[in-house]
Amino acid sequence: MYPGKYATLHADRPAFIMADTGEAMRYAELEQRSNQLAHVLRAQGLRRLDHYAVFMENNSRYIEACVAGERTGLYYTCINSYLTADELAYILNNSESQLLITSKACFEVARKALVDCPRVALCLVVGGGVNLQEKAGTAVISDYEKALAGKPDTPVDDEALGTAMLYSSGTTGRPKGVLRALPDNPPSQPLPLSALLQQLWQCEEGMVYLSPAPLYHSAPLANVTMVIRNGGTAIVMEHFDPEQYLSLIERYRITHTQLVPTMFSRMLKLAPEIRARYDLSSLRIALHAAAPCPPQVKEQMIDWWGPIIHEYYGATEALGFTACNSAEWLAHRGTVGRVLFGDLHILDDQMQPMPKGMPGEIWFKTASPFVYYNDPERTALTCSPDGSMTTVGDIGFVDDDGFLHLTDRATYMIISGGVNIYPQECENLLITHPKVADAAVFGVPNHDLGEEVKAVVQPMPGIAAGPALAQELMEFCAEHLSRQKCPRSVDFSEQLPRSPTGKLFKRKLRDPFWVGHESRIV
Repeated sequence: MYPGKYATLHADRPAFIMADTGEAMRYAELEQRSNQLAHVLRAQGLRRLDHYAVFMENNSRYIEACVAGERTGLYYTCINSYLTADELAYILNNSESQLLITSKACFEVARKALVDCPRVALCLVVGGGVNLQEKAGTAVISDYEKALAGKPDTPVDDEALGTAMLYSSGTTGRPKGVLRALPDNPPSQPLPLSALLQQLWQCEEGMVYLSPAPLYHSAPLANVTMVIRNGGTAIVMEHFDPEQYLSLIERYRITHTQLVPTMFSRMLKLAPEIRARYDLSSLRIALHAAAPCPPQVKEQMIDWWGPIIHEYYGATEALGFTACNSAEWLAHRGTVGRVLFGDLHILDDQMQPMPKGMPGEIWFKTASPFVYYNDPERTALTCSPDGSMTTVGDIGFVDDDGFLHLTDRATYMIISGGVNIYPQECENLLITHPKVADAAVFGVPNHDLGEEVKAVVQPMPGIAAGPALAQELMEFCAEHLSRQKCPRSVDFSEQLPRSPTGKLFKRKLRDPFWVGHESRIV
């Protein structure tokens, strides 16, 4: 995120527009305000390779809070705005952040967390409305606008390239900060991975990008970064609403966007007359990632939007990268693409190669080295014994044409009666049922089989949960899946525990069933 030449060439062009309020920030203003914040960071003593954090919802100050880091050689950590005080404190301490930028909406959580964060010396609050005389722990509380007021709107003397240090979602434990080496480049010269993403995502000057997801997540943040570096305009949604999303495409003549599969599902379940109401003809590139997309859902999206849907697979760690366009996906139904970045290997438990078509753990000889910040033990756990390869624990296989297919996360594989069951297939099927809004499938204890398949379903609004619906869904699965893959029971939840970016926290659903068991491997 660096306004660079566009602050002069297209000073009055909106760098971004907030979807709900219509508030826009021009490139010239983004340049000025991010420079002012850069001077605040320097005045606070932050120098190249130091750390600060951003903890707030999508708002009109979020992007400049990141741009300031990208032009001062700093690592900035964007933190999930839904975290508790304890979770926030862990990340602030682990990242060694010296300054926190938060909002009025998130301040109470931040205030509680800062009591246990002695490194944070200053907390800037966007939106006002807090007691600026107080301290939280060692942190002085200051109004964001007052902190910027009077600061120079020209670059700091020692500008350098900065970057995000984001944290993995932590679905299997404490989140981990992904740190990459940061070359001593000027901010106009981005990291090498940026060039690959710009080409893959077909970024171009003047693009108009619709961002429906929280900016603390790696993919939305990376996309908005590409938009700013290409002089485009980002339309930032404060929260996702399926009909509003369609209306924004028409209103702003959106050319590029990125979504997660749950957003596809919610739009597909709009009434036909609503789906047909909006002109989507400006849309040229629609990316999706972050979670497996049920093949039936993707087929319906391609039928609706045409062959503009591109999928990619990668992790915050950027061990490797695969991608496919609509035509490639239709020819290899269910794939997440061919490798574009990194050296892919599918290995068994003994680190031996699996034959094509057979699932195993996904490893990469990474082209983008990283470490988990302040966590050498977990860094080591992701590496092969010889240190040459890394993994995030996903399971998949490569077909005869070299396309990667995901089957599951290693931690959620079900072993029932000696049979390995990957629950993604059942989840993909359940989500296509008209009475199902969301679904999770996992293993629960079974005295005879070790584990059995359990489904937890979020019904569509107005659909009554109960034994009748459970039976209907089990019969539906039995029509399409082998017996071993079908749930033996179905529970219901008003809302499945997903992050705002669509990642399912399956552990929260599964763990209660394993209380009293020493191990989840039975």
